[in-house]
Amino acid sequence: MNTGLAGKRALVLGASRGLGAAIAQGLAAEGALVHAAARSTDAIRAYAQEATGSGVGRIDPIAVDLSKDASVTQLLETLVALGGVDILVNNGGGPKPGSARGQSSEAWITAFQTMAASIFRVTDAVLSGMIERRWGRIITVGSSGIEQPLVNLALSNSVRGAVAGWSKTLSTEMAPHGITVNMVLPGRIDTDRVRELDAGRAERSGASVEDVRQASRAEIPVGRYGRPEEFAACVVFLASVQASYITGSMIRVDGGLIRSL
Repeated sequence: MNTGLAGKRALVLGASRGLGAAIAQGLAAEGALVHAAARSTDAIRAYAQEATGSGVGRIDPIAVDLSKDASVTQLLETLVALGGVDILVNNGGGPKPGSARGQSSEAWITAFQTMAASIFRVTDAVLSGMIERRWGRIITVGSSGIEQPLVNLALSNSVRGAVAGWSKTLSTEMAPHGITVNMVLPGRIDTDRVRELDAGRAERSGASVEDVRQASRAEIPVGRYGRPEEFAACVVFLASVQASYITGSMIRVDGGLIRSL
């Protein structure tokens, strides 16, 4: 299948590891020029060399801290100097686990700033160029917790729900301009973040980490955790020219974990 991504310019947020890193590499493999952004760019530089050596696309690291306005401003200035992007992948790390009760105002504000307000701002900044070119892709990485709230992840469940409302609203506004806006919802993908959550569950319950992971696998119809590359493949497809009639959607990549229709 011809994705039509050769020569397209992409920005992937949260690209130092896990889903973001897999997405950046997946887009580069299709010939895109990828600006991979994260607070620390060391890991990005390591895998960027391999991608550049493949002779297909290219990955350029960019430093940004989505929790800091000044850092986001610097990112936007860099994007303007580069001429904007055709594809934006909004991806960020989740907040600390915790219940809904007892969260401080500061915790709620910080989570919303990092996971929502900053990506809203970045998206707004790249839309003008996409509208002018009458082509663009906005893809936001969410969580299966949007559809079935996850235990002890109140901040993530709540803020990602707000992001889902924003994404759906934006998709309607941008459709006449040839811009698609979608979300992809990961289930239990085998990333550092999920391993950290598993370790936390093990500590709270007194079970071993392997027991926790085995119990999680038993809940997944496919019977295993997903691979980051499998998740990235869905994002790459949504970024492609072949996905021009898919917008306003939330697509789960979860091995059948969520049972709701």
